[in-house]
Order: sequence, then C-alpha cells, then structure tokens
Amino acid sequence: MNQQERLYSLDALRGFDMFFIVGGAAFIKAFFGLFPSSFSDFVIKQMYHVDWHGFTFYDMIFPLFLFIAGVSFPYSLARSYEKGYTNSKIAAVIVKRGMKLIIFGFVFNGILTLDFENMRYASVLGRIGIAWMIAALIFVFGDIKWSIGVSLLILTGYYLVSLFLMNPNAPAGTSPFSIEGSFAAWLDANYFPGRTFDAAYEPQGYLSTLPAIVTALLGILTGNFLKSKRYIAQKKVLLMFVASVVLILTGLLWNNFFPINKNLWTSSYVCFAGGLSLLLLTVFYYIIDVLKFRKWSFVFVVIGMNSITIYMAQKIVDFKHIARFLGSGTVEVFPVNFQPLISSIIYLLIIWSFLYFLYRKKIFLKV
Repeated sequence: MNQQERLYSLDALRGFDMFFIVGGAAFIKAFFGLFPSSFSDFVIKQMYHVDWHGFTFYDMIFPLFLFIAGVSFPYSLARSYEKGYTNSKIAAVIVKRGMKLIIFGFVFNGILTLDFENMRYASVLGRIGIAWMIAALIFVFGDIKWSIGVSLLILTGYYLVSLFLMNPNAPAGTSPFSIEGSFAAWLDANYFPGRTFDAAYEPQGYLSTLPAIVTALLGILTGNFLKSKRYIAQKKVLLMFVASVVLILTGLLWNNFFPINKNLWTSSYVCFAGGLSLLLLTVFYYIIDVLKFRKWSFVFVVIGMNSITIYMAQKIVDFKHIARFLGSGTVEVFPVNFQPLISSIIYLLIIWSFLYFLYRKKIFLKV
C-alpha cells in the first residue's frame, strides 16, 4: 500500500493481535491476578486456549492474524496489476510467499536440528501460508461471487464430513465432534508426518486447514470492500459492523449443531471468530482511519510492522534471559506478589524497544 491508501488501522490491529503473543497475555494475567475476583478470574481465563469446545479471547489470536493477512492482499494485488503483472506472475508470487511462511514454520519448529522423525511439521506459520495462499489464488482466478461460493461450499462440506465421518475406532455413541470421535483428529493422529501437537490430534492438520482458507477469504473480501470507492468511509463502517454481527450470530447458531472449536477449526468457529475479527477491524478502522485518532495506536503499529520478525525472534533470541539480566534487581525491589507484573512489564519493554529500533531503522521482514 502507498502512503495515501495504507490502512494504518490494519498495522495497528496486527500489532494489537501480536501484543498478546509477545507478552501481553502474561501482563494481563499478572495484573488481574493482583485483584482476585470473579471478574479477574474471567479475564485471566480469556488468556488461555480452551481445551476442546468453547471459545476464549485467546482463541481469536490466530484467526485474527490470518484474517488480517487476507485484508491486506487486495491492496498488494492492485499494486501488482499497476506494475503490469499477469495473473500467472501474481500466482507465482503468491505461491512463493506461501512457501516462505511454510519454511519459516519448519524453522520455528526446529527443522535445523535435523531430527526429521520427531519434528512437528504442522505450524501456525505453515497454516497461514497454506490457507492464505489458496485463498489468494481463489480470489485472483475467480471473483467475489466465486470466493463466496467456495467459502460456503467448504464450510458446509466440512460440517457434513465432520458429522457423518468418524474415527473408525471410536466406541458406539461417541460424538463425531469429540477428540475420540472426530474423523479429522483421527486422520491427523494416524497419518500426519512426524510428531503431532497432541497424540490424539493436530490442530493444524489436514482437514481443518480447509475452513482456515475461508478465514483468509473473509479477510480478502473485507479488504476488497475497504479498497473499493463505491461507499464513503462511514457507510463502510456501518456495513462492516452489520456483516460482523451477522457472522457472529451465524457462528453462535451453528454452535448448537457444530460446536465452536479452535482445534478442529469448525465452521461455526470460522463464522464466530471471523465476525469478531471483522468487528475489531471495524472499530480500529473507524477510530484510526476515519476519525484520524492515530497517536494512541503507535505502540501497536511498531509491533504490527514486524509481526513475523518478532514471532520468529522470540524463538531464536532468549529475550527472557535478557529481561532477567537487565531487570532482576528492579523486580526484587517490589513485593513478591507484584514481581510477576513488573517482570512482564520489563519483558514487554525489551521486546518493544527491539521492534522500535527496527522500525526507526526501517528494517522490516517482508514475506
């Protein structure tokens, strides 16, 4: 995106999303842990994934990032067309970017240890790479109606497969949506290469990648809508808000038949998390790009501009050791019950300072 059309809200929202991964969740748990109450317990619970069925705020971090990756694509696609790229050349760029993310996922999971038999090949970055890549190709070689049609087909088809195909070894009466009965979980546990996340399932497995494509397509369709000149900004905000509510309600309704489940990336989860992602984007877009209230978002923009960098860097660089080395004395000045909070603040400051240095030097990892 050039400066005129760049969505600052998108960088801010990406940074807001990554904030919870780079230490924000630990900060919130430490802060609310100082004030025990039912409300604090509820907030702290939101910083953990659910075990199986259900939803917490932390279960939205992953799909929100994939959704955001989709939103930015129509802008980069327009630049490619301006440069005279053909669809074939654009497809090659898309595949190259998708493969880079998959390779980054392999590196994140330890492929350089060369222990191929025990390595976990599935990864968050790998799923983003595959789902975004396929969604982008669908959009480039189809149109809006085609993208919507494919999305509905995938969500409906995945529901029917999950409902009528089960783990062949499951006891009679087992729910097809349980860990023991899920066909998708059984397929991954038995036929996914290397090590899976859990012995019984792989949350970034074969079948669950299909509905993740729809999450990316929701983002692409949103980005295409935002980029259009058909409506004024205020009208876009209203329509996006309505669409987010429809998606959320659809997810909640479908939850009664196909439970919201991040590990299976169920169709209801796609709708519910997609609706919440769209709602967050609507709020950020309205405040930052429409009302032009931007200064407050700079702390998130710095994170969002190098989201892949910090995701990888946390795996490679021992920021926790740096935080202990620089801040252990400061932490010990405070009472014991405050020390986790101070530790989390120091860690966040170190992470943000590292990213701010890259930002000032205009060093950005582009995939």
